[in-house]
Amino acid sequence: MSVRPTQAADLPDLCAVLDQTALFPAEMLADMIAPFLSDPDSLDLWLTAFVDETPVGFCYAVPAQFADGSWNMLAIAVAPDQQGTGCGGALTTALLGDLQGKGQRVLIAETSGAAAFEGPRAFYLAQGFEQQGCIRDFWAPGDDKVIFWRGVQHG
Repeated sequence: MSVRPTQAADLPDLCAVLDQTALFPAEMLADMIAPFLSDPDSLDLWLTAFVDETPVGFCYAVPAQFADGSWNMLAIAVAPDQQGTGCGGALTTALLGDLQGKGQRVLIAETSGAAAFEGPRAFYLAQGFEQQGCIRDFWAPGDDKVIFWRGVQHG
């Protein structure tokens, strides 16, 4: 398994990952990643994980507005047949390494408190994140936003 910055050639396989995971509609990906691919000064970070040279997952992070050294991981997705193999951990480790190299301090991840998101919440905890907050009824009535924090320099 390897991880590198996302390239335009990765998009078809990453759309397939999105279709399989339903993280967000795959047709949104091209517009979301366009600034990163077209602007060498973009602050966005997009990383792709590969198994046997095939893209099988990605993560996407942006600097938090009006904060010093804080970043938000807005998306992480891994093909279902690769989940549990360390792919998500490799993406998170690579992202943290990039942020550490840039002298950044904090990485935030947010997800749903619904039972269907127990797996993502457990993943964040396994990656060294700490649950820092919960906003009731954020996504929808009865669907809380759960906020996780991790120091970039954390072991």
